[in-house]
Amino acid sequence: MRRRRSVVAGEDGSAALEFLTVGVLMLVPLVYVVLALGEIQSQALGVESAARFAARTIASGQADPDRVLQPVTGEYGIDDFEAQVSCLPTRDVCPAAGSTVQVTVTARVALPLVPPVLGLERLAVLPVEATSLQKVSSYWESR
Repeated sequence: MRRRRSVVAGEDGSAALEFLTVGVLMLVPLVYVVLALGEIQSQALGVESAARFAARTIASGQADPDRVLQPVTGEYGIDDFEAQVSCLPTRDVCPAAGSTVQVTVTARVALPLVPPVLGLERLAVLPVEATSLQKVSSYWESR
């Protein structure tokens, strides 16, 4: 005995097309989210690395922090950044023996594939900030 399927007119052969359409509509935003999160993570790692390296360099007294930040931020592709250096507790000389050096680096991450139309490129920017603390040796001398 053979059973007959009732075929509704207009419903045959479109499952593959529907599957591909829904797949593409879901895949494109997912790829964009992955690209955006990758860019943000890259900049966050760069800012954190720059803050940590600058704090270590200042605490050890090896080099000027401005010269140290440029290669590190350049390696991660960070163009627009600000760095603030402070010492805790606050003294006349920074860094001083026994103090703690605090370096804060802030950058702005532009989201990928945002067109420069109607000022969207200025709105699609996220701030990323990292702070690093490093203890200065109590035997440290200013050089």
